[in-house]
Amino acid sequence: MFSSNKPAVRPKGKRAYPLVALRDMVIFPDVLVPLFIGRGMSIRAINSLATDEEMLVFAMQKDVNDKAPAADGIHDVGVLARIKQKIVMSDKSIKVLVVGLNRVRIGRFVREDDYFMAEVETIEEAEFADSFYSRLLDEVKDKFAYCVQINPRLGNEVSRSIGRIESPHKLLGAIAHHLSTPSDMKQKLLEMVSVKAQLMRLLDLLDAEVKTLELDDKLKDDVKRQLETTQKEYYLGEKMKAIQKELGRTEDGKNEMQKLKEQIEKAGMPDEVKKKADQELQRMSMMPPISAEATVSRTYLEWLVTLPWAKRTDDNDDVELAEKILEEDHWGLKQVKERVVEYLAVHKLVKKIKGPILCFVGPPGVGKTSFAKSVARALDRKFVRLSLGGVRDEAEIRGHRRTYIGALPGRLIHAMRKAGSKNPVFLLDEVDKMSSDFRGDPASALLEVLDPEQNHTFMDHYLDVDFDLSEVMFITTANVQHTIPPALQDRMEIIRLPGYTEFEKVKIAENFLTSKQITENGLGDYNLEFTEDGLKTVIRNYTREAGVRNLEREIGSICRKLAKQAAKDKLDGPVVIDSEKVEELLGIQKYRMAKRDKEHQIGSAVGLAWTEQGGQILTTEVLLMEGKGNLLLTGQLGDVMQESAKAALSFVHSRAAELGISGDIFKRRDVHIHIPEGAIPKDGPSAGITLATSLASAFSGRPVRCDVSMTGEITLRGNVLPIGGLKEKAIAAHSAHIKKVIIPAENERDLSEIPDLIKEEIEFIPVQTMDEVLAIALLPATKSEFDELMKYSSFPAESDAHPETDVAD
Repeated sequence: MFSSNKPAVRPKGKRAYPLVALRDMVIFPDVLVPLFIGRGMSIRAINSLATDEEMLVFAMQKDVNDKAPAADGIHDVGVLARIKQKIVMSDKSIKVLVVGLNRVRIGRFVREDDYFMAEVETIEEAEFADSFYSRLLDEVKDKFAYCVQINPRLGNEVSRSIGRIESPHKLLGAIAHHLSTPSDMKQKLLEMVSVKAQLMRLLDLLDAEVKTLELDDKLKDDVKRQLETTQKEYYLGEKMKAIQKELGRTEDGKNEMQKLKEQIEKAGMPDEVKKKADQELQRMSMMPPISAEATVSRTYLEWLVTLPWAKRTDDNDDVELAEKILEEDHWGLKQVKERVVEYLAVHKLVKKIKGPILCFVGPPGVGKTSFAKSVARALDRKFVRLSLGGVRDEAEIRGHRRTYIGALPGRLIHAMRKAGSKNPVFLLDEVDKMSSDFRGDPASALLEVLDPEQNHTFMDHYLDVDFDLSEVMFITTANVQHTIPPALQDRMEIIRLPGYTEFEKVKIAENFLTSKQITENGLGDYNLEFTEDGLKTVIRNYTREAGVRNLEREIGSICRKLAKQAAKDKLDGPVVIDSEKVEELLGIQKYRMAKRDKEHQIGSAVGLAWTEQGGQILTTEVLLMEGKGNLLLTGQLGDVMQESAKAALSFVHSRAAELGISGDIFKRRDVHIHIPEGAIPKDGPSAGITLATSLASAFSGRPVRCDVSMTGEITLRGNVLPIGGLKEKAIAAHSAHIKKVIIPAENERDLSEIPDLIKEEIEFIPVQTMDEVLAIALLPATKSEFDELMKYSSFPAESDAHPETDVAD
């Protein structure tokens, strides 16, 4: 430690001195400042001084967070100073007391022994004796004296010492040192060359300081008045406690009231809701705690304070990351993924948009629910699910009014409280399976929930206040669209998720299902490998579905059987699960794969059907018998399909001449139409052209091509009308190795939704009339084929129906 009380000597000319960089601090000339020096570079600079007569340069660094500033990171105007006192602390840091001598301008920096030497030139201070400067000095002193008066941090001694200073240079430094002005502004003051400019700038800083201090005083007065009010409330509260105690009311009730009040303040409720909550709390305070009314009010308030009125999560606006997450979780589903990414892109640009309302329609197991979870993960939002299957009471959605005993909010509000944010991804599952009875129609209650123009003011009967659902991203799921009320459909964006092709199922199994089941069944160390043939065997012979739920179940069954062997130490890896291994583990095949006939048949055509489980091929058989022209329909055909059969028969009858059919045969023969798998109900108009083709083949004796399938509705005039579910039907045709599919011309636009793999292997033929269908599907008849027809039709060949004379090509 050394100290010095010698008078300051102001050196002149260019010289080099050790440099100490200051962080967020400026030293002015003629000001005594204590400093703590902790950085190694600064400590070495101070320790380089041989005597207490030597001086250093102190300059502020530009970036306060820079721990080792370079030469260009230090301001070029600083102060030459001398150390008055130095104390080395126990942690090797140094405490010094320095006095500024005069301002210097740094010319260049020289690196020496891990610290900087600065070559500086003294900035000469101009002298003056002008009356203007005298008035300026007096104004600065008066302003500072006022600052001292309103600032309790500065004592009167500071004001008196400042008042005795006559030199403007010393006055500048002394006053600037005591101001709470930011360091960068003090640095600018230090760098000014003109004394007049410095004094004018100092006056501005003093004005700002005065305004800040006056505002602090005002805030202190406000706080003081608030404290006085609080003390008054505390006194009255204590008095109320005494009264409550005399009435036999416990302290716990008061604590509960206070807790509820604090929760109301923190809940972020809208003003209208907060007003209602305060009113309810006031009512509750007047009730005995053990009364039934108090319990109802308490439950109501607890619901209000726990709902996410203002809590929301920040959306992930990284479109590429969202796409990556969606691709990681699901194979295919291109249209749905594009819609979610579009929403993200618009949200990124607009920042706030109304939540979209999407409806995923598709057969079971295609990934509707799991995709909704992936959407939440991609958006980085909370996810909640509400199953609507079997819901038949409107109160399930809107809740019960508080007048009912045991009333609670609806399941929608329950889910929002569970989510904990006002912008979750909300899945309304099985929206097509709601029903209604005397208790109301839940589908009608959902009209407000799923309407972007109304759901910002959704009112639950129990809450009886508006709750904002406009930021929620609603996703609904359904297996079929036609059971959803039209008004509800109008409020949703319908996105179809059709069934998967065999190729897609194999890819999903390879990328997701097998690894998941291997991990869940503890077989990760046994190196299991499912071959493509093995997976195809499971898909074709052990599952019949549009999705992959049963496929995953069967893969899990294989893994469990292998896990059983592993538990008995009878399994050695690696294990290759091929087609033979699958049949060994799963046993007898559950399903036969739908296959087309290998030969052309008379009276039999292959149609395509849509079911809730996906597409399916449907063989239509027609048999002629002796009779009186009756029509017999079997195979559990619905009303619409029966009408299609009658329309097809009428069409064939009307075209008998063109088809080379004797008109009398319709009066002398009964027609039996059968569609196999009679245990399964069938309905719909899309089998119309298939029925007509089978009938035309049976009456004309012309075989139907075995590699052609068809779908389309028929009119009495022979026009072919459009149908639905073309993608599912195309998948079924592809699985059955059909090479040509006849479709209505108006469905040609739907071909864009069919996978390219299927379009490469199947020829889709659009038609407008039944004549075009028959020209494609029917082959010319031969005598042997006609005789075969007569044998199965239970009557001998008629001379008027001989194929060589009456059957058209």
